[in-house]
Amino acid sequence: MRYTLEILAYNLESCNIAEKAGADRIELCDNPGQGGTTPSLGVIRAAIRDSRIPVFPMIRPRGGDFLYNDAEFAAMKDDIRACKQLGAGGIVLGLLRSDGSIDVERTARLVSIAYPMEVTFHRAFDHCADPFTALEDIINCGCNRILTSGQKSTAAEGISLIHELVEKAAERISIMPGSGIRSSNLHGIARNTGAREFHSSAGTLQESRMQFIRPEFARENSYQLPDKQEVSAMRSILQNLSA
Repeated sequence: MRYTLEILAYNLESCNIAEKAGADRIELCDNPGQGGTTPSLGVIRAAIRDSRIPVFPMIRPRGGDFLYNDAEFAAMKDDIRACKQLGAGGIVLGLLRSDGSIDVERTARLVSIAYPMEVTFHRAFDHCADPFTALEDIINCGCNRILTSGQKSTAAEGISLIHELVEKAAERISIMPGSGIRSSNLHGIARNTGAREFHSSAGTLQESRMQFIRPEFARENSYQLPDKQEVSAMRSILQNLSA
């Protein structure tokens, strides 16, 4: 049984660390303070060019909720076309209606534009009103996987729902647990959910390499990177599960 480890990257250095440490795929985002938005075209191009593993850029025009107006939806379509032209392995997106249901019409449209790239429906799923109706809607839209913490703050807390989703999906779509996954809990989450793909930031703060930093702004100079040892440890756990 093959297990997949996806690592979240907020910058190009993170992509390099993730690949060297054994990640199978990169989710590329900007703006960690708001849960990830679409990276710049230059960053997407460089990440795809320099990575030997698939890069999945986030398609999210802003932080906040997942209810998008017409201008935002148009921007998402343009970003998907750009990602396809650059050779991205897939994209990551999520759209809801105001009642907490999946925006089926627009999601299906974006999946169609993205083809043949893969499409992950991200943790907008965790904000939906009915996870099982949403599961069927997302399958019908043609998405390849759902990233979810089981509608809890972390995947460890959402194990029960994740397990139910894996069973109801019945291999029609991949259910990928994410949020708070580390080497310390990965084995238990894998065993108790039946999932085969896992998403983690493996995050640690990188202190600035600047020689001069004003004390007033010291905290603003750090940024997030994956911990190489943590990624390697998770890769080893999944390899052992595959054996």
